[in-house]
Amino acid sequence: MSFGGVVMPAQFPPITAGMAVVFAITLLAFGLFATELVPVDVTALLVMVALMVLEPWTRVSIEEGVSGFSNTATITVLAMFILSAGVSRTGAVQRLGAWMASFAGDDERRQLLSVVGVGALPSGVLNNTPIVAMLIPAVSDLAREGGTSPSKLLIPLSYASMVGGMLTLIGTSTNLVASDVSARLLDRPFSMFEFTGLGAIVALTGAGYILFVGHRLIPERVAPGEGLLAEYEVTEYLTEVVVEPDSPLVGRAMRDVHERDVFDAELVQVVRDGEFLEPFTETALRAGDALVVRAGVDTIRDLAATEGLSIANTDVTAGVLGASEPRSFVEIVVPTGSSFVGETLAASSFHHTYDANLLSIRRGADLLHHRLNRVTIDRGDTVLVQATAESIERMAVDPDVIVVRELDDPDYRTGKIPLAVGIVLGVVGLAALGVLDILVAALCGVVAMVFGGVLDPDELYDAVEWDVIVLLAGLIPLGIAFDQTGAAALIGALVAESAAYLPPLGVLWVFYVITALTTAVVSNAGSVVLMIPVGVATAGTIGANPFAFVLAVTFAASADFMTPVGYQTNLLVYGPGGYRFTDYFRVGAPLQALLSVVTVLGIAVLWGL
Repeated sequence: MSFGGVVMPAQFPPITAGMAVVFAITLLAFGLFATELVPVDVTALLVMVALMVLEPWTRVSIEEGVSGFSNTATITVLAMFILSAGVSRTGAVQRLGAWMASFAGDDERRQLLSVVGVGALPSGVLNNTPIVAMLIPAVSDLAREGGTSPSKLLIPLSYASMVGGMLTLIGTSTNLVASDVSARLLDRPFSMFEFTGLGAIVALTGAGYILFVGHRLIPERVAPGEGLLAEYEVTEYLTEVVVEPDSPLVGRAMRDVHERDVFDAELVQVVRDGEFLEPFTETALRAGDALVVRAGVDTIRDLAATEGLSIANTDVTAGVLGASEPRSFVEIVVPTGSSFVGETLAASSFHHTYDANLLSIRRGADLLHHRLNRVTIDRGDTVLVQATAESIERMAVDPDVIVVRELDDPDYRTGKIPLAVGIVLGVVGLAALGVLDILVAALCGVVAMVFGGVLDPDELYDAVEWDVIVLLAGLIPLGIAFDQTGAAALIGALVAESAAYLPPLGVLWVFYVITALTTAVVSNAGSVVLMIPVGVATAGTIGANPFAFVLAVTFAASADFMTPVGYQTNLLVYGPGGYRFTDYFRVGAPLQALLSVVTVLGIAVLWGL
């Protein structure tokens, strides 16, 4: 047959209108995922709706279109988010961070070893994204106190959590989704420790690479020992000015002055007769008040000329700014799914929510200092703020931000640590022994968390990353469409053409690489949904073991080491480490190549082709 003038071999399935429609929807999804014109969960909803509206071609009924929301993998992932939050609420992971600091000291090799160990092992039984979020403050503090650049430790933390997530079925949401798709296509879901042996090989290989090779390739984007103000180059933009008697600011409330958006400036500190005053209050300014203002040179000159201010000090150091000051400096990371993403901090009422001074924004390796209130916040941005201890504590429990600092007196439910850890181990044990299905065991664990006082009922909803849940539910019908329209069989036949030049082991390796590259554009869960049906079809065409291809897709989908956006843990450390986009490729590409060989060989030996 021919299609568009291209002669297709006889063994290829005929291209139907349904296939074309599914391919068009997939390309649209790829484009939206890559450009991020809309959030990823909105893209997933768009895909789901398109599949149902175009049912005559996609063969996805209404029941199948919404089946992702009742899918066992989706509900299990939701339950695992809650179990991870319960362990986090007790401070158990933070205790590991404290042990890490005491073990490592200022020895960089021991710091790396402890970061890799603490990042990988808990990720085997808890979702690795919250693990990394909880450990970022501990690792950042460990680096600064030990005289090491945070850049040297944060990528290893992310990578370790990724390889650690392959130790058990519940290590990542990817594993759970892959198990569900495998059950649907092959009637073979994963057991709890189905691939633990291979996962251990992958984890040890990854850890060895990080310890002996990878850390040498990571540049020191953040110089060791720098204070936050120097690290963010803020002092260059801080000036002390004095309010003159004829200034129009005299008599105006400090809060009003602070919130003026006429100039690209921010009121950071007010000093009156040697006493530090809060800049967010209704207290009126007086002549002689000293103001520390964050602004550029030109703006300072304009302020002095129009607002009746005289320049007193252009060399405001961290020591001067922090002296007798109840506020402290802290970094906050904006994670995926935060309500701040896509908003300006002015529009999001950031100041009102936290009573915090906005000093700088780091976007990868770039530092932003101008018009900060008008900067549209992106996921992964790290914001330097000055805030009171009370405000920082509020930020620490807000899922919209991650505080990159260990709090001195966190409000953890430490007395519940044995119960929380016992519940998680109970879930793993019951599922592993076959006493309960993993979904039922996880939901039992959620109920036990609530009745045991580990979590309050109103904390359950905040624990769930709803954008991930919607993403999973929206993309699962796309996998169904690929299977039912024959689109998966067509792509599988195309990939199987490589069998004319390669043995089955080589085809498996090619498929691993294709999946890993797909994950860099689509989410890891999305690539599993798309690629497993194709892998099964490919195996059927060349007479290989289809389960081997399922495992290759599962491992490859959790191995996007080359970009900061393909895996959420990479994005979380992007700002705090001051990384550039290319740093991930420099460090991650050799690891990706190494693990592609190790994983494929491991699958061939353990499961056969």
